[in-house]
Amino acid sequence: MPKLSANISTLYPEIGFLQRFSAAAQDGFDAVEFQFAYEYTSAELVAAAKEASVKVVLLNCPAGDVEAGERGTAVFEERIETCRQEIDKGIAYARALDCKSIHLMAGILADEDRQVAQATFKDNLRYAADRFDRSDEVVLVEALNTIDTPGYFVSNLAQAADIIDSMGYANVRLQFDFYHCQMTQGRLAETFDLYLRLIEHIQVAGVPGRHELDCGEVNYDFLFNHIDASRYFGYVGCEYHPLTTTSEGLGSLRPWLRSRAK
Repeated sequence: MPKLSANISTLYPEIGFLQRFSAAAQDGFDAVEFQFAYEYTSAELVAAAKEASVKVVLLNCPAGDVEAGERGTAVFEERIETCRQEIDKGIAYARALDCKSIHLMAGILADEDRQVAQATFKDNLRYAADRFDRSDEVVLVEALNTIDTPGYFVSNLAQAADIIDSMGYANVRLQFDFYHCQMTQGRLAETFDLYLRLIEHIQVAGVPGRHELDCGEVNYDFLFNHIDASRYFGYVGCEYHPLTTTSEGLGSLRPWLRSRAK
């Protein structure tokens, strides 16, 4: 049975962020992840996770001005200093939370030189991997689909895998998102098997719309059983936008959740 984590950046939008840790626990999640929560101190986040008795399994490093549409600064040669400050901040938060996985977002590229951008991204990945290198700590690369995120530098899994393989770092790994994979290329089980050797974390959402897993064309019961058969032992992050309240939309997930209701 896959281990599920609740992405509390997208789930439980009906309540305040710090209350989402406990809400996830009440619904049966024993782990959470989030995109960004740097408006809170690491101590506030640690307290919320401790009170809820959930572990934090993934967070993103700061990624520039997200409100303005930025999705990372790691490909920009002129922003290396800023990117490395963001990496350092992400690592500090992750270690305070005993979180073993950080995601370094690449950035949206317009007309810049892709060769320079790739070299810069790899340099920043090396910087992150050299510093986030304690036991079980990993830096993740994710491919985002170009429909939702036009211009994102890492736009397909083959490219992400090439970057990771060329790094030669055991702690630079792949964040495999079934939603982005379906939006980009499909063949979900086959593609998962192809990149399994690199996968450290999985995320899921319904397609189209990025809503609950039982909304749309993807058969997640089949995929969860396939993940089980693959002997992937990491977490599967539920990163979708609920159509109503989060708890009301968990019907198809409840058989996969551990019973933690109090």
